[in-house]
Amino acid sequence: MSTEITAAAVLSAGNLVLLAALTYVWVQNYRRFKTPLVAGLLAFSVVLALENAVAIYFFFSSGMFYASDPIVQQVVALLRGLQFVALAFLAYVSLK
Repeated sequence: MSTEITAAAVLSAGNLVLLAALTYVWVQNYRRFKTPLVAGLLAFSVVLALENAVAIYFFFSSGMFYASDPIVQQVVALLRGLQFVALAFLAYVSLK
């Protein structure tokens, strides 16, 4: 496995940790406020967590589509990094 794919897998795992924290906060908020916006945030976190879990599975499976293309590997790692930054900002403002 290349360094980029390993980095992407680690970032996806970090995304899962951030999403778990966000989900916890949003479940507490939904229990308190019962608003559709918070329900939408919960649905967002569950779907994004599922996507990251599937991505980790494919990073370690032998059937990766981008396993042999280093440019695609770099782009995948970059996108996972951007997702991590976005979730970190979202977690920061949600936990404040």
